[in-house]
Amino acid sequence: MGKVKIRVVGDEQLEQEQKEEQKKKREQKFAKKQAVKGVGLGGGQRISAVGTSEEEILKELEARPEASEAGQTEQPQKPQATKQPKKIKAEPKPVSKRYAENKALVGKKTAYPIPAGIDLLRKFKKINFDETVELHINTREKGISGQITLPHGTGKKVRVVIADDALIAEIEKGKIDFDILVATPEMMPKLAKVARILGPRGLMPSPKSGTISDKPESLVEKFSAGQVSYKTEAQAPIIHMSIGKLSFADEQLSENIQTLLSSIGPAKISSVTLKSTMSPAIRLKA
Repeated sequence: MGKVKIRVVGDEQLEQEQKEEQKKKREQKFAKKQAVKGVGLGGGQRISAVGTSEEEILKELEARPEASEAGQTEQPQKPQATKQPKKIKAEPKPVSKRYAENKALVGKKTAYPIPAGIDLLRKFKKINFDETVELHINTREKGISGQITLPHGTGKKVRVVIADDALIAEIEKGKIDFDILVATPEMMPKLAKVARILGPRGLMPSPKSGTISDKPESLVEKFSAGQVSYKTEAQAPIIHMSIGKLSFADEQLSENIQTLLSSIGPAKISSVTLKSTMSPAIRLKA
């Protein structure tokens, strides 16, 4: 019977196994420590340190030259604020020599009586056409409106027409050759389909503007004779009105102005300005 050799694990083998186990624990401990510190890499990346040996971590760092030094966290760059372009203040429009000379005639803080304001308007240097005379009235509240017949008209020929089927067909094509449109109550449903065209232009007939009647012919006569409507702007308490031409006599302009101011009512008026198309403004006594 032969000898049986029994291999006994010696002290050296046990010691080697313990060393390997300790080395493995040190590597895991090192990897966890690096994960806590956050080994910095370029672009904000980090090494997944858990379960990675020290040698592998060092190799990965060496393979990435853009990475920060070990143990240092790269701070993300703050985006630079975009510089807003500087706003350039609009330069005031140059005024003509004629306008500057006319403006020098007007007292800055003076409110003129109506006859004196008209007289001053006459002293301005004129240009080559019959300018419209305008009245700009600041009121104490919005929503003021009304109708008046100026004694001497506005100097402008008013085109007043009566709504019918043929006219509606022309409006649908975009052809509008009138300043005031009047209608009978029966025509209003037909006008509804062109309301989006007439409405923004202020030409849609309405009871408030006095342009609807069973006798539209009488409205044509009335509006042609100088009846006008006035109302404050939607967003501001101000009324803009044409009250004649420079070719009108002083008395005609004065009567038109007084008629309009009386219709609005002095208690509702805060200030009145008189001017022509190309002239400076003249403040009147309200």
